[in-house]
Amino acid sequence: MSLSKKNGTTLVSGGAGFLGSHLCETLLAKGEKVLCVDNFVTGSDRNLAAIHDHPQFRLEARDICEPFDPGIQIGRIYNLGCVASPPHYQADPVQTMRSCVVGTINLLELADRHGARFLQASTSEVYGDPEVHPQNEAYNGNVNCTGPRACYDEGKRAAEAMCFDFKRAGRVDVRVARIFNTYGPRMQPNDGRVVSNMIVQALRGQALTVYGDGSQTRSFCYVGELVDGLYRLMEAEPTPQAQVNLGNPDEFTILELAELIRLQIGAPAGIRFEPLPNDDPQRRRPDIACAIKLLNWRPKTTLQEGLAITVDYFREVVKPGAVPAGVDLRSLDRV
Repeated sequence: MSLSKKNGTTLVSGGAGFLGSHLCETLLAKGEKVLCVDNFVTGSDRNLAAIHDHPQFRLEARDICEPFDPGIQIGRIYNLGCVASPPHYQADPVQTMRSCVVGTINLLELADRHGARFLQASTSEVYGDPEVHPQNEAYNGNVNCTGPRACYDEGKRAAEAMCFDFKRAGRVDVRVARIFNTYGPRMQPNDGRVVSNMIVQALRGQALTVYGDGSQTRSFCYVGELVDGLYRLMEAEPTPQAQVNLGNPDEFTILELAELIRLQIGAPAGIRFEPLPNDDPQRRRPDIACAIKLLNWRPKTTLQEGLAITVDYFREVVKPGAVPAGVDLRSLDRV
């Protein structure tokens, strides 16, 4: 799939984060000019070290909750600008909701002014604790709209609604990706996601924390393949008329994940069971039939292969000793 003839820079909000930094690298490798916008609440300059001095790359530290115009022609906007780490978004749930709602409105209006194509990074969390398995895009979800997850879950649902309102009004060419659990290099050691939590614990010789009895399931997609899916969705012709699931359909219990991580690291540590948090989804697996049909996209990296790369990354950033500041091992996993 080639870029359209429309000129302009590609804007990536949240571009200094885990997913965003990988996306910026991919876009630069494809010859695009990239404007990275990030408020650095969870993003990091370290994530951009390989591209910081690239002649086609520009970085702006700003909050998408404040309207702005970059002063250059924008042709594409990828909106990844929302904190996805449970310890961070639960620490300031009002700001999390503002990022989802106000930030998305601001970027949609920017896309409208520039005639830019727009991709919204949504999440599998819009399905809540699903009563349909696997989850396809037609399923409306089972979300607790007043629970501790609501700032993120309902914020993303509201953002999707706005995207399709702009689309129906003929104002913006919108694409919406529902991203399932993603992992890989540049995850933060303290981001509260199940993969990074367990890897950090295993590297420190600690028991791996499992909530409930560990029978709950997740589906894990390696970051490089997820980014490829985002790019394919942005460049798809014609525009998909509905949201598209992006994730790996291979389903694992949390206990199976723990064992794979222990095998990768050779960790003798055992497992510590903790009470299951409120609203923790019991099963999570994407139906990716739409992505296969519309984007010719299907993940190929096995969890074992992706974990090997991810563990190698964490060996370099996690030193033996104390748990990094800010780690909350009771946190829930998120996209």
